[in-house]
Amino acid sequence: MDTKKGYYAIAKYLMVSPSKVRPVADLVRGKSYTEAVAILEAMPQKGSNLILKVLKSAGANALNTNKKLDEDSLFVAACMVDDGPRLKRVWARSHGKRDILLRRMSHITVVVDEKVKVGK
Repeated sequence: MDTKKGYYAIAKYLMVSPSKVRPVADLVRGKSYTEAVAILEAMPQKGSNLILKVLKSAGANALNTNKKLDEDSLFVAACMVDDGPRLKRVWARSHGKRDILLRRMSHITVVVDEKVKVGK
């Protein structure tokens, strides 16, 4: 992914499994900024709140530049959910045995860019 094009925000080491967040990210990828915010605010999943936070941060990065952009001219160019490190925890089982629990983490990257104006 090329983050040099567009404005981006990254959230790292989030305590949620990437496999639970990726379907939410698939819904907003390629949508306009305002439509993506509306979709994420209406969803009940934990991952939607995390992606919404990162999306708003990327939008703020785009709006606070010297280019004088507005929310209507932005779209979600990329939304990636990567694996983070895994925490190993012990789960006690019967007869003095144990199992290993893997607590998965995620890294979320959202890139917003300006829509290309056709014509003129």
